[in-house]
Amino acid sequence: MTVGSVVKSIAGHDKNRFFMVLRIEGDFAYIADGKARALSSPKKKRLKHLRKTNAVIDPGTVLTDKQLRAALRSFTEQAHDMLYEEGSEPIG
Repeated sequence: MTVGSVVKSIAGHDKNRFFMVLRIEGDFAYIADGKARALSSPKKKRLKHLRKTNAVIDPGTVLTDKQLRAALRSFTEQAHDMLYEEGSEPIG
């Protein structure tokens, strides 16, 4: 996991939501999604409560919360579509 990695929360009240890693300190990552967690106030979350995806967003291209939401939108929509294909209830 590196800065800019797109991760999915697997525990806590933000479970099943996608975030971008802003920095890593020891066993913790500081993450933001531009909505519930703005770039100016990232959430500190244990690495074991996050699952890495194969995607990486260049942190230099995401300067505002709106840009971050747009960058993460495809992950949220993809997860939403997968749930509807399986016949389950949508996330969040």
